[in-house]
Amino acid sequence: MGPWRCLLLLPLLAPALRSQQQQFMEYVERRLTLLEERISQWHDQSSRYSTELRDFKNQVLGMLEAAEKEREAMRAEAESAAVRVDRLEREVDYLETQNPAPPCVEVDEMLMDKQVATAKQRKNEKYTKLTDCSDTIASVRAMKILKRFGSASGLWTKDAAGSSEKIYVFDGTANDTVYVFPRMREFTLFSATRKAARIKLPYPWVGTGHLVYDGHLYYIRQQGPSFQVIKFNLANKTVVDSSVFPAEEQIPVFGLSPSTYIEVSADEEGLWAIYATKEDEKNMCLAKLDPASLDIEQMWDTPCPRENAEGAFVVCGALHVVYNTRLPSRARVQCVFDVSGTLAPEDASLVYFPKRYGSHASLKYSPRERQIYAWDDGYQIIYRMEMKKKLEV
Repeated sequence: MGPWRCLLLLPLLAPALRSQQQQFMEYVERRLTLLEERISQWHDQSSRYSTELRDFKNQVLGMLEAAEKEREAMRAEAESAAVRVDRLEREVDYLETQNPAPPCVEVDEMLMDKQVATAKQRKNEKYTKLTDCSDTIASVRAMKILKRFGSASGLWTKDAAGSSEKIYVFDGTANDTVYVFPRMREFTLFSATRKAARIKLPYPWVGTGHLVYDGHLYYIRQQGPSFQVIKFNLANKTVVDSSVFPAEEQIPVFGLSPSTYIEVSADEEGLWAIYATKEDEKNMCLAKLDPASLDIEQMWDTPCPRENAEGAFVVCGALHVVYNTRLPSRARVQCVFDVSGTLAPEDASLVYFPKRYGSHASLKYSPRERQIYAWDDGYQIIYRMEMKKKLEV
């Protein structure tokens, strides 16, 4: 088609092009209008959501402020309750001290007849004191929990007679390795046994009745139905002496510590052995040990029951037995037996130990420090004792 023909068609196509252009503009305007409506709707919704969010934030802040006030009020109430509980415990301790428990000795006619028949003989068997020690325990002055080390049962102690500051740790009731820490500071700070020296014993021990005394370890070994006291030199790591304990048909000495058959204890007078036999299975027996030869110097039948006993120790020739229940509760010295007869039963203090974790597995009295090294459910505790003078009878 020639150029002149295109010029002839332009007047005919112009109206159609204008119509299409008009329709396109109208379409674009409709789309823009719809888009503006949607933007306006979104803006309204966004504004509403912002308002709701701000209101919710203010509501949450108000609730947090109220919760903080309630928390402070509850904390104040808890502190007040703790103060009241401590005051109540002190009052209970005072009342229990003023009103001691009934005697722990079961009185029956046979026992009374036996005591009457042997009264004169008992006087002749009174122990002749080696020292002028006339002190007895008045109360627990302080309690310090050092750490938690080892299993639930065990014992820890210093040398009861020497000047060494070493700490000896016996973990468990049947073992042959003693851990030795150079001082209390190292034992308190070190959490691993690799920091401690180890002493391998020639025979395993049984129970928690062992003792370190004047550079030697006195520990209990079970051999069949009998028990041996082993004297072990800690310096050269050798057995110095051993002796079969001269008691037949022995039974656990403490009702709450079934693995301990002999408790070796030290006081100002020397070494003692606390034990029990089937002959008098209700009560404990006490023996004076010669630390050099392990011979038994003298023996006594005590009125202190085994039932609910968790440990015992000797102070100035007087046996102190600590009682408890199988459930965690307060431990208490409830039976005192003085071999020299210088401490009347009614004058003995029934000492309470502070509340703790469970039951004492061992109680080791240090006569040179006047304190007790206790093992309580894996916790190592020091009890510092307040002393008083005995009253002569």
